[in-house]
Amino acid sequence: MKLSSKRRAGAVVAVLSGLALAVTSTTAQAATDGPDVIAHRGSSGMAPENTAAAIDLAVRQRADYVEIDVQRTKDGELVNFHDCTMERTTDIEDLYPGRPSYRVSDFTWKELRRLDAGSWFHDDYAGEPLITLDTVIRHIQHTRTGLLAEISPCSQYGTTIATDLANALRDEPDYVRKALAREQLAVQSFETDDARTFHTSQPDIPIGILDADRPTDSELVELGQWADQINPQHTVTDQALVDRVHRLGMTINVWTVDEPGAIRKMAALGVDGIITDYPQTLTRR
Repeated sequence: MKLSSKRRAGAVVAVLSGLALAVTSTTAQAATDGPDVIAHRGSSGMAPENTAAAIDLAVRQRADYVEIDVQRTKDGELVNFHDCTMERTTDIEDLYPGRPSYRVSDFTWKELRRLDAGSWFHDDYAGEPLITLDTVIRHIQHTRTGLLAEISPCSQYGTTIATDLANALRDEPDYVRKALAREQLAVQSFETDDARTFHTSQPDIPIGILDADRPTDSELVELGQWADQINPQHTVTDQALVDRVHRLGMTINVWTVDEPGAIRKMAALGVDGIITDYPQTLTRR
């Protein structure tokens, strides 16, 4: 992910001190050719979202990043799942009928690992399981594909999920060190409090603010004091917003852009990344 200007000086220091890896040069050069291709929940237009199948397909399609969603189970496991409840994309109601709630946080990982998270998408993916954050990292850590992890905005977590994610990444020092050297790791959130909490705990990991609405200039100025990315919905993004974000030293990734005309428009505006369900549209792989 392209560095915001506030992090470029730190990157230079890292290179000079020998902390950055030599293999990062080709990734950084490739990133200058156009917007980063960010696979939304993996290659979710072609495989069931947030599963290993979608992650692996995004890697094969040479996406620059996979975007995932981090939630926590009842027993503290961090899993890759988007919705606050699991009825839409799993067979949880069939497997556990009559439960008062189907939130991720109401089930243990032992219970959730039994779910079928693929049949809703297509019979070819029947039995595709849910996966943990650790599994996502294992699938991408030796590839050219980076990670953009979203802190779940589901209300039951409060800011504790941001702390959990920060601690989980702290437990992966080798992965984090190499990913940061290659500009292959960032975290984002719709909730400013969550983003601040994560940033306080892990200040070296780029942090982004998601927004469905167009941020005001005063909001941008304030966020520019500590955030690295502004990641708005593409429908509220124009040249003035892109230019303002860049002048404030941040980068901008837009979501979720699937229609070819919209992809061309966002690329022409000079956005730094395009979050899409169809990464192959941009990578042509």
